[in-house]
Amino acid sequence: MQVMLADMVFALSEAVDLVGVDDDLHGRRVAVMAAECARELGYDTAHRWRLLHAGMLHDCGVSSTRVHANLVNEFDWHGAQAHCVLGEALLASIPVLADLAPIVRWHHTHWSAMPPGLDPDVARDANLIYLVDRVDALTAPSYGAPDYLLAKEASRQRIAAASGREFCPALVDAFLAVSRREAFWLTLERRHLTRYLNHAAAESLQGELDLAGMLALARAFSQIVDAKSPFTAEHSLGVARLALHLAQRAGLDQPTCARIEIAALLHDIGKLRVPDEVLEKPGPLDPQQRASMLCHSFETYQILSAIRGFDDIALWASCHHEKLDGSGYPFHFEAGEIPLPARIIAVADIAQALVQNRPYRGSMPDDAVMAHLQKLVANGLLDGEVVGLLDADCAASLAIARGAAASALH
Repeated sequence: MQVMLADMVFALSEAVDLVGVDDDLHGRRVAVMAAECARELGYDTAHRWRLLHAGMLHDCGVSSTRVHANLVNEFDWHGAQAHCVLGEALLASIPVLADLAPIVRWHHTHWSAMPPGLDPDVARDANLIYLVDRVDALTAPSYGAPDYLLAKEASRQRIAAASGREFCPALVDAFLAVSRREAFWLTLERRHLTRYLNHAAAESLQGELDLAGMLALARAFSQIVDAKSPFTAEHSLGVARLALHLAQRAGLDQPTCARIEIAALLHDIGKLRVPDEVLEKPGPLDPQQRASMLCHSFETYQILSAIRGFDDIALWASCHHEKLDGSGYPFHFEAGEIPLPARIIAVADIAQALVQNRPYRGSMPDDAVMAHLQKLVANGLLDGEVVGLLDADCAASLAIARGAAASALH
């Protein structure tokens, strides 16, 4: 099984942008501005695409809607470095994207404060991402407004005023030159942005990812999802470990087990759009908050289905809240429409959540977890055979869900 690297990067960058909730294009606008400034600077094609990809993933260390709000609403936020460090670590763990890690690490550092020993090329690239990132923060409130083009002058003046201190003078000059053109700003509107990025996807990152590469990407991005709340720490990893264990016990072949693991790692990626306060609420959700939660599995489907070759994985991942009687979401599939891998992930998702501490309850003991799962089976909601696999190996399975013996699976 192989997929195009560009498909994975573009789809996962869409997930990163979901953290903006009401504005889900920040990373992609930054990417396009960086690529256009790189063109103005005369950079070669490979360099331009590297900056495009760095822009798309520059905020991969952000999963909190609160942190994202600070980053886009304040020009220079004192807490910005934390997500740069996390983003660097995530990208460094993915061999095919490791060259972007140092750019992300320094993309909120003032030009005058760059470490003396840092590679000059890395410093300039990181500073360019910082510059256009701040341009987007300045301009975002005006996108879509009738006088949108009028707002560009204030942004240009603010960037010019920071030349030599926050931003490299040569980069400021390039930005001021390219941003004189209305086309630069109009390309950032949604429909034009999509066309630009579709063209970029056809030209950049044309390599294929093998299974090991896909797993590395999936594990890294599962960490972003799990970092969204202290109550979901390692949830995706735990679900993936347990789903893989159950799939192996069910006798499924190795390629199917591997795809189940990837689907389980990414099953909650759509949850990045759910506000922090909803995930961390200690009591029942109100109707509006519940509606926000009901969207997340469909967001997962939309993101993953954009990856060619991921049809099964997208379906299995997005069906983790479907029920055999058709009462689940987002598709209201009934038993005959829910494949076995999706049933396995659904059981693993519930079991792992039950053994975690959540804002409204503590971790449940093994017997209580099994009693809850068996009740769901009796009510026609979960697959009894899958729950039976877990029950027959309960202590070991739930230990895996809690994080024990994880090293034995990889």
